[in-house]
Amino acid sequence: QVQLVESGGGLVQAGGSLRLSCAASGRTFSTSAMGWFRQAPGKEREFVAAISWSGGSTYYSDSVKGRFTISRDNAKNTVYLQMNSLKPEDTAVYYCAARPRRTVTPTKGDYEYWGQGAQVTVSS
Repeated sequence: QVQLVESGGGLVQAGGSLRLSCAASGRTFSTSAMGWFRQAPGKEREFVAAISWSGGSTYYSDSVKGRFTISRDNAKNTVYLQMNSLKPEDTAVYYCAARPRRTVTPTKGDYEYWGQGAQVTVSS
């Protein structure tokens, strides 16, 4: 079992930055690939970024590539999402997810554990 708790969401102006954190409990974190997804009102949950168990591989959606950076600290059981140059269309609830496999995938059905979500609102 892995429990995930997101933090760091909030309100920011367009062009600003935020860093989301996801604290994980459970001994399988260090061997799990991790992902960030987001869901805007009235839309389906979509992939944002993912990182392999070691941090050696990362994968981003085209909409955030070059602006967002995913990273992890296995000693702290935490994964991060640094979001720069934020746009109003980035407004959504952001979810952290864990996949007890070492490889990266953008498919939400491949993730077994989910956090409760953190609201990110970008004003224009």
